[in-house]
Amino acid sequence: MQQKLLVIVVGENDRFEGVPLYEAIVRKLMQLSVPGANVQRGIMGFGRHHTRLHHERLFGVVDDRPVTISVVHDEAALRDSVIPAVRTMLRHELMFLSDVEMV
Repeated sequence: MQQKLLVIVVGENDRFEGVPLYEAIVRKLMQLSVPGANVQRGIMGFGRHHTRLHHERLFGVVDDRPVTISVVHDEAALRDSVIPAVRTMLRHELMFLSDVEMV
């Protein structure tokens, strides 16, 4: 079955209305009746400005590591309701939409 994969990349320290942005997005996805979502914390990453690496530092101090939220759903639902709703929550974060085949 052909579906679309929506990947949203945010920072671990990003916030929306006082809660972590990734949590706010997942709660919004639940309100929109998305069939499921996964959140993964990245080990390391860097942004478009290439000014610094985001990773776990000495003694476990975290430096805003990347967090990705993945959603597989039909294209119409993603384009018509999910993407517009999530876009209002984002400032500089990234979203990617690609084809996937569920097996």
